[in-house]
Amino acid sequence: MTNPTPAEFRLPTPGCYADPERSGLKAGELFDGMTEHLFFTLGKLAPSATKHDLYMALSYAVRDRLMMRYLVGKQALRETPRKTVAYLSAEFLIGPQLGNNLVMLGIEEAATLALRQFGVRSLDTVLEVEEEPGLGNGGLGRLAACYMESLASLQVPAVGYGIRYEFGIFDQLIRDGWQVEITDKWLKAGWPWELPQPDEACVVGFGGHTESYTDAKGHYHSRWVPVEHAIGIPHDVPVLGYQVNTCNRLRLWRADATESFDFYAFNIGDYYGAVEEKVGSETLSKVLYPNDGTDEGRRLRLKQQHFFVSCSLQDMLRSFEKRQIPLEEFPQHWAIQMNDTHPAIAVAELMRLLIDEKYLTWDAAWSITSRCLAYTNHTLLPEALEKWNLPLFASLLPRHLEIIYEINRRFLQQVRLRYPGNNQILRTLSIIDEDGEKAVRMAHLATIGSHHVNGVAALHSELVKTNLMPEFSALWPEKFTNVTNGVTPRRWLALANPKLRALLNEVIGEGWIQDLDQLSKLEAFQDDKNFLERWEQTHLAAKRNLSNIIHRRTGILVDPTSLFDVQVKRIHEYKRQHLNALQVAAQYVRIKEGCADHMPPRTVLFGGKAAPGYYMAKLIIRFLNGIADTINSDPDMDGRLRVLFLPDYNVTTGQCIYPASDLSEQISTAGKEASGTGNMKFALNGSLTVGTLDGANLEIRDRVGKENFFLFGYTATELRNLHQDGYRPWEVLARQPLLQQVVNLVTQGHFSNGDREMFQPLIHNLTHCDPFFVFADFEDYLRAQEDVSQAWLDRPRWNRMSLLNCARNGFFSSDRSVREYCEHIWKARPFPVEVKCELPSVT
Repeated sequence: MTNPTPAEFRLPTPGCYADPERSGLKAGELFDGMTEHLFFTLGKLAPSATKHDLYMALSYAVRDRLMMRYLVGKQALRETPRKTVAYLSAEFLIGPQLGNNLVMLGIEEAATLALRQFGVRSLDTVLEVEEEPGLGNGGLGRLAACYMESLASLQVPAVGYGIRYEFGIFDQLIRDGWQVEITDKWLKAGWPWELPQPDEACVVGFGGHTESYTDAKGHYHSRWVPVEHAIGIPHDVPVLGYQVNTCNRLRLWRADATESFDFYAFNIGDYYGAVEEKVGSETLSKVLYPNDGTDEGRRLRLKQQHFFVSCSLQDMLRSFEKRQIPLEEFPQHWAIQMNDTHPAIAVAELMRLLIDEKYLTWDAAWSITSRCLAYTNHTLLPEALEKWNLPLFASLLPRHLEIIYEINRRFLQQVRLRYPGNNQILRTLSIIDEDGEKAVRMAHLATIGSHHVNGVAALHSELVKTNLMPEFSALWPEKFTNVTNGVTPRRWLALANPKLRALLNEVIGEGWIQDLDQLSKLEAFQDDKNFLERWEQTHLAAKRNLSNIIHRRTGILVDPTSLFDVQVKRIHEYKRQHLNALQVAAQYVRIKEGCADHMPPRTVLFGGKAAPGYYMAKLIIRFLNGIADTINSDPDMDGRLRVLFLPDYNVTTGQCIYPASDLSEQISTAGKEASGTGNMKFALNGSLTVGTLDGANLEIRDRVGKENFFLFGYTATELRNLHQDGYRPWEVLARQPLLQQVVNLVTQGHFSNGDREMFQPLIHNLTHCDPFFVFADFEDYLRAQEDVSQAWLDRPRWNRMSLLNCARNGFFSSDRSVREYCEHIWKARPFPVEVKCELPSVT
């Protein structure tokens, strides 16, 4: 991307813009802003202010600084329209905002000094008060957050569109080793980072029927007559770029009822009926990812997707009308990215809005739609590609189903011309799945309606073309591309690892924060013994911090000088936490038998949530905790091995874990992980990786050097061949005596307090089916862990490998990813804005 000349925008003299209490970045100015908000916003006097009061006051003072940049940029875009990126995502795992915004403004020290005037000695005291926003769950939502931050840092105009969930997915407790889900009430104490905009609400319909009619000119039209409506109230969250004036926004929709209270129902004694519509409508934005194991859960999830997509598209069209730009130019002004299949209904909804409400012809509407929309695929698991059965879809979105049928009819006609007489390819490519219960394939709809389809790692994108969608790729090879994921260095190093940031700033300067490729300057120190010792001490400080957190949260004492071996991510069979658990149990057996004298002390840390309806994932959590309880209570393991499961893994916890990790476990079955971003965060902080050739692991290994990566396991091609040849896990088990010992201990109840039945479903699945090739990769995984132990014992070698993992990680910045999207998919350019404040004249 080229850097255009900044647009100069001169503020129109309202005094608050130039008022230091609202825009100044010095400690005294922040203190004055906090004092004002304590008094006028919170109704508190400083002497009686609690830590939460001070957090709110500082957050409001920082938000004032963001608002000046946000409003200036908004006005500049209004006067000089530029192409804007609309990022549609069901999740935005943005993490706590205060600390990140202090980094973006460069005022952490000023905030610390301001707080000292209130008697608070440490900024962390206030940062710890902030609740984790429950707006996302895993990598999908965290990627969206990184991209929004990078868009702002690169000064590209953008809006993130999603849902303002009242409750997050859940808070996780561990009771008797099992996951227990409790309500994530993240909004209970207020959230100072959002700005409700009720005057920009949108109305969304559901259900009902369609009607056909002819207008005064004799043109045929259809109209949708919904039986149910909900109002979407936008709540804007400012997203500031690093050390720039660009402040984009995350627009989250809260659902409300068109009529909140039925007086007639109330007056006749039907008290529930009086608020039934309000309760039903507000359910749309109540909780992230309702359980789709029931008909009602699936219905709610589809309604959620249509709700936020419709609101977002209406919002874009409304902004267009306000600027009085012809609709035909819509693709020149909006680039709409669908983050996975959750927003795929956008294809049909944009067509509906353009045809039914803007009265465009089909061809004109399709031209606009297909030139605006692009689709990111995030999974290679066929079962994870959303499909909606036709009765459900027709009952909720009858007009959209009509439009999908017409899209499909026109598309299949193109396919017939390309492949005459080939009925099988028609069935394969059709948006409507005809096999079994008929359903709408949302990935097919997204692919057909988009100008680009991208995977999120080189291997993943290749497998999308060759395995997942080979027929689509053959039809439109130019449509398929790759953009490897990235992570923001601001949150995941500058904020999360302040001691390493200080060391980097000292030796290579601060430029790496905006240009992560500058980390390559660290390679000059790879043979510097004194620097490597400083590198190790910096890492040890992060490990001591995590050790203290672990003790506070679990009561378990861990040795910060031991090897911290970490696997934190969503719990899923393909991510293979159970492979790691079996390996840990094998190490336990070897220590008990006196066969591990040269194994260095290890602390093995797990973390992650299982979907509430995913039984096997929840059983894996119980398995991890059962192994941990057994090992941690065995005196023979003292000073040798510790295992723990840290509950409620989230962004806040991740910011403590990534800097402290020595070994990153990226052990998913080859060909199953789309990319991963945890692997990038670990390497960015100097952690070494033990992993398979899966997702972005390949690219990380290529860049950090194969000698600095612990590789094991079958490749995706080898596993495919193994499956085709008839994989028999019981035969693999019979050839591995140590694995047999571990499995026998599990079946005998050694890790479940004598309960022989508890883990039987897990062991039965592995020995009779093993769909993710745990047994197949076990022996080589154990070999790789031996290599890890030997490398750890050679401290200079380990420190050098750690340094090079960080130094060669510049490619995996979300800034690079966003540049690639801008250049190859969105065709969007930076729009820098310079702010020149004018004080009002005094007469």
